[in-house]
Amino acid sequence: MGSSLRSCFTLAFMVLLLSAGHLQPTEAQSGCDSVQLSWCLQSIVSNIPPSQDCCRTLRTQEACLCRETRDPTFGGYLRHPGARRVATACGVTFPRCD
Repeated sequence: MGSSLRSCFTLAFMVLLLSAGHLQPTEAQSGCDSVQLSWCLQSIVSNIPPSQDCCRTLRTQEACLCRETRDPTFGGYLRHPGARRVATACGVTFPRCD
C-alpha cells in the first residue's frame, strides 16, 4: 500500500510540474513536425503580425526549432530574419543553433 501511495504522489507531482511548464519535453516527446510551422510562413516572409494559431504552434514546436532550421522544406524560412521577429512577437525564445 505504501508503494502504491508513493507512486500516486510521484505521478501527481510530475503532472503538476509539467502543467506549470517546469519540464521541457525533448524533441521526440514533443512531436516535432515542421509542417505545423506553415501557420507562420505568411508572417515570417511579410510584415504581418503572427496569428494566434501561429503563436500557439510556434510554442508547441519551440523545442524543435534548431532541428527545423535544418529541414529542407522549412529551414530557409526559419533562417529568414522574419522568423526571429515572429518568435519574439509570440513570446518564444528563438534558440542559437550550432
